[in-house]
Amino acid sequence: MLIGETVRVAFQSIRSNKLRAMLTMLGIIIGVAAVITVVAMGSGAQKAVEDRINALGANLVTINPGQGMTMGASRGSANMYLKDAEALKRDARTLVAVVPEMGRGQQVIFGNKNINTSIVGTTANYATVKNYTITAGRMFTDGDDGSQQRYAVIGADVPKMLDKNGPAMVGQSFTIRGIPFEIIGILSAKGGQGFQNPDEQILIPITTARYRVFGTDQLRSISVIVDPKLPMEVGMVDVERIMRREHKIRPGGNNNFSVRSPKEFLAASAENAQTFSVLLLSIAAVSLLVGGIGIMNIMLVSVTERTKEIGIRKALGATKMTILSQFLIEALVMCITGGLLGIALGIGTSVFVSKQYGSVTIISPLAIVVAFLFSALVGLFFGMWPARRAASMDPIVALRYE
Repeated sequence: MLIGETVRVAFQSIRSNKLRAMLTMLGIIIGVAAVITVVAMGSGAQKAVEDRINALGANLVTINPGQGMTMGASRGSANMYLKDAEALKRDARTLVAVVPEMGRGQQVIFGNKNINTSIVGTTANYATVKNYTITAGRMFTDGDDGSQQRYAVIGADVPKMLDKNGPAMVGQSFTIRGIPFEIIGILSAKGGQGFQNPDEQILIPITTARYRVFGTDQLRSISVIVDPKLPMEVGMVDVERIMRREHKIRPGGNNNFSVRSPKEFLAASAENAQTFSVLLLSIAAVSLLVGGIGIMNIMLVSVTERTKEIGIRKALGATKMTILSQFLIEALVMCITGGLLGIALGIGTSVFVSKQYGSVTIISPLAIVVAFLFSALVGLFFGMWPARRAASMDPIVALRYE
């Protein structure tokens, strides 16, 4: 039998049992779709982490009170003050920038709108150190800070919270605790980070915050930039040395502050996401294997049902290779068709997740090729045994089969 006729007979057999063939392919379809979707979501998560790392700026280190952070509150709490930031500016040999931050949720009134959001008192170099750009207006200056100007630079999401157009807000005023502040700039968007969204915060000069809004010089954190020419670890050791001296911690005593690079947290998040992706890919692979077992089972049933047909073909001169090819092609066609449908479903699911939930998904051509080839290999592997069983039948026994 010619190859073309073998393929035609294989397709004819599948068409005669469409529902059974579709149910048989379902495991392959789900497995391939799962592989493509999981890889797309994993790649998107990895890209999001990389973007976040780039957005943090080079060699950024954050100092927080306490030995750790739990849901925004410090553990083993000990306060930090402006004098700590001043000591870092004065004595650190490895730092190129120091940015103290004091923050608290406050009521903000703009016209007839009323919101509660995070007010951050900080220095003029905040935007540069945190790798922000000013999309409208300007950042306040050291002179504005020194003269306790009532200026505010708002996060990218604040205009949405107030139902206002962002650029149009520059030059207008709102009140914080009843104190009027002029909006002089708008920050670029960064995106949410865990339980906090920096795009919803409002920046004001730290001296203004200390004397007019908060009434304290207590800090919630200090951000520093380590000299890019030096390893990050050297800068962190320098920071720890100065902070231990300022907090009068004796040798061998535990720190009452934490020195962390945000990249450490993001790297841990990336590792967790990768582990989760591997787990999901393992489940998808199991689904493909189950689909392959289903195909082998159906092919064995098909061989049994068509025993007499096989005997007739052999009696008419069909060789073992012809019979083997026929059943192997049937298994391959079902797996390849299931693979193509699974690819379409996987791409569709990835696009839906991206649009519906705002998640970043990156469809990988390599994942598509690998999933397709794997589905074909599943068909080849699990179709081989039924095909060999059909090819090895004794034609006389097959013709007598009822």
